[in-house]
Amino acid sequence: MRFVFHALVLNLHQPAGNLEALLGSKEWEAKEILFAMDRIPRSLWGYGDVGRVHLSLSGTLLETLSRPDFQERVYGIVKCGDLLWHLQNSRTTRVLGTAFYHPVLPLIPPADWEAQLERWLGIARHLFWRSHFPGFWPPEMGFCMEMISTLRRLGYQYVLVDSQYVTPVTSMRWEEVRYRPHVARHGGEEIVVVVRDRELSNAQVSGMDCGWFMQEVHERTKFCDFPPLVTTCSDGDNGGWFRNVSGKGSFWGVFYQPLLETVRRGETEVRPIFIEDYLKQHGAHGEVRVQTGAWNTGWHSGAGFTQWTGSRAQKDALQRVAETSRAFHAAQQTAGPTGANNPDVQRRLADAHWRLLRAQTSCNFFWGEAWVPRCHADLDDSWAILNELKA
Repeated sequence: MRFVFHALVLNLHQPAGNLEALLGSKEWEAKEILFAMDRIPRSLWGYGDVGRVHLSLSGTLLETLSRPDFQERVYGIVKCGDLLWHLQNSRTTRVLGTAFYHPVLPLIPPADWEAQLERWLGIARHLFWRSHFPGFWPPEMGFCMEMISTLRRLGYQYVLVDSQYVTPVTSMRWEEVRYRPHVARHGGEEIVVVVRDRELSNAQVSGMDCGWFMQEVHERTKFCDFPPLVTTCSDGDNGGWFRNVSGKGSFWGVFYQPLLETVRRGETEVRPIFIEDYLKQHGAHGEVRVQTGAWNTGWHSGAGFTQWTGSRAQKDALQRVAETSRAFHAAQQTAGPTGANNPDVQRRLADAHWRLLRAQTSCNFFWGEAWVPRCHADLDDSWAILNELKA
């Protein structure tokens, strides 16, 4: 039997303080989110031979789940320590690297990319007891070719990109573009890109059964003369399909566990796989370019980042992010070696820095203008500290 390999990717993100706020104002919604996260490792218990899930967890989410005061507050709802421990099970779960505060990376200053990524690596290495994360999940799948050198410098081997933006450099057919990893090159560096199937990912969000999925995958890959890799990516904690507490009405009970049972019985050509294992076995083929863009949201295609830049208030806030970033890096340079040996200066710079980075979270721009004031509040605090350093 020919195999069609399937890489399942789920993104989990909560902005700083959001779960705490929901517990106070919309307790059931907070519980649904926590249950949805806790359900992931539980749904894979007993499927260690066939279950394969990639997870991206933002730094702010990891920070919340690992804080003792939050763990104590939600004890009796979810045991966060147990959840984090179970996510270390590399037999069924692989954690993807990402950016700590979940920014749309092409929309923030490149000078801040490395800090966003390194801050995530710091908490993830501590919580998951590993030093290396081969794959990278760009928040909101926001990608541009200029990111390649930063990703390679931090040790990432592959990055996930949306099928909407992949243009072949090497001659290849439609199914090759979508169902085979490729190499993208920029500025003398190269990285493997793994292509998300947008339409199948939309179905993953909306709800599907395994029979439909297996037939659809078969039809899409039937002319492949190579081992196809079908990659589906979506949020894993948003929407009723993932939050439904009933096994008969959720992604896990309706789709994924029945799929794994079918795989186990050998009744399907679909084979769940970790991306790094596929790359070890089959490699990457051909060169592509990836246009700048994000994944599709409920309102927009992701092209042009309209979801995050559609209004004057959103654009102005992003402009102020860039101005604050320039001011911070200038202050850091001005401090120089003398500042590096001054604990007070270093503390103030650190305080200004994390506020700048937090202001860049995608959520501050995703909800139209509703959360834009949160961006300005952090930038105000960052500027206050920078101005104190000048005084």
